[in-house]
Parts: sequence; structure tokens; C-alpha cells
Amino acid sequence: MEKLVFCLLVLVANLWCTTGANGATTPTAMDFIKASCKTTLHPPLCIQCLSSYAVSVQGSDHRLAKAAVTVSLNDTKSAVVFISKLARVSGIKPIEYRAVKDCISTMANSVKSLSQSVQELDLMARTTGQDFEWHMSNVETWVGSALTNQNICSRGFGVNGRVKDAVTKRMVYVSQVTSNALALVNRFAVRHRKGIHA
Repeated sequence: MEKLVFCLLVLVANLWCTTGANGATTPTAMDFIKASCKTTLHPPLCIQCLSSYAVSVQGSDHRLAKAAVTVSLNDTKSAVVFISKLARVSGIKPIEYRAVKDCISTMANSVKSLSQSVQELDLMARTTGQDFEWHMSNVETWVGSALTNQNICSRGFGVNGRVKDAVTKRMVYVSQVTSNALALVNRFAVRHRKGIHA
């Protein structure tokens, strides 16, 4: 049991945004990130995750939405790795093992949806009118689906314990990141339709 507790503590020790972007930020670039993040449910987390993208975003709603979905995708992939390790922890109960395996399958769908969303956002760089609406509808649907799958994963444990606590903690974090991404995608859509092409 001590080995299980130790492994879980090691696995949940650190949670961070997997951004993969670098570069110094300017006040103007950061102001845009902060203002945009105010429209999300978790503004501090939004700012934390996207601050390293400020230079590349440069006030673009489209690039910000893509960055947010990319962060969500990276964190979701990281969560899959984390949860996969739990399946191999010594001492895990059979019911917990099944819940972990179900969660991994559900999260694989989340990764697929977010990957499709990033690709779709790439295609939207020069689209307008009905083409824009079609691509945007796909992105909103897929990011929403990814968020639903993440929530299903965190609710899939029928037995309390450290495995459930570890998964729930990680999935709450990932769901918040994805919720922020969805809010920024929706913000991009609304501003684009109003003719604000920042």
C-alpha cells in the first residue's frame, strides 16, 4: 500500500500547462491575453497557460483560439500518459483498473477531437462567410466533445480512493484548460461575425 501511495504522490506532484512556446512578452501582447481571458471561467489559469504565446498571438483572436486549443491538446495528451501510468501501479484494485482503462479510452477520443480542432483552425486562416461558419461549427463541436469526454472520465470511478482522487484532480485541471479554450474559440467566432478581425 505504501508503494501505491508513493507512486501516486510522485505522479500528481506537478501540474502545469504544456505550452511549448517561448519568447519575451510585451505589455501590449499580454494585455490582449489578459483581456481575452476575462471571458473564460478560469481567467488566472488562462493567463498562466497562454502567456508564453503572447508574442506569437500578437492580438489575433484566431491565433489565440488556436493556441488555447493546442494547450488543451497537449495537456490532454499529458493526462493520458499520467492515467496510463496509474493502470500499472502496484496494488490497484480491479474495479479501479477497469475505470482507468475506460478513462484512457474516453480520453483518446478527447485527444482526437482536439487534434481535429487544431487542424480545422489551421484551415480557417483565410476563410470567410459560409466556409468560416462550417469550419467554426466543427471546431466548437469538437472542443465541446473533448470537454464532455474529460468530464466523463473524471466521473467514471465508482469507488473512492487514491486512484480516483489522483484522476479527478488531474481531470479537473485539464477540463478547466479545455473550458477556457472553448470560451476563446467562441469569442473568436463572435468577434469574427461582428467584423472584428483581430
